[in-house]
Amino acid sequence: MIEKIYTKEAPEAIGPYSQAAVIGGVVYTSGQIAINPETGNIEAEDIKGQTHQVMKNLAAVLKAAGSSFDDCIKTTCFLSDIADFSTFNEVYAEYITSKPARSCVAVKALPKNALVEVEVIAAVK
Repeated sequence: MIEKIYTKEAPEAIGPYSQAAVIGGVVYTSGQIAINPETGNIEAEDIKGQTHQVMKNLAAVLKAAGSSFDDCIKTTCFLSDIADFSTFNEVYAEYITSKPARSCVAVKALPKNALVEVEVIAAVK
């Protein structure tokens, strides 16, 4: 059975999807952008600030699912500008230290004109 995950500590979904789903001891998060859950807006204007907010959102969703960054199996990262790759990596490495498998690609655009989006697959404790 699939368990849908919801927490007020992360932004509401901006479409017809869940913040995450758990099945078979694995959590699959939806992509998180830098929406502040308290205001519902993207407040940071640079890649560094947006990446910090994305990671805070993901941490909240993982916690609600009974997981954490230490349990990450795979991340998928989307950047609106590949020139932000180094700065993104610096912030990402502050949060995800377990070095899971990862893909990171540049995309033409992200929802709400975000600069970064990250999704995670992690084991549930």
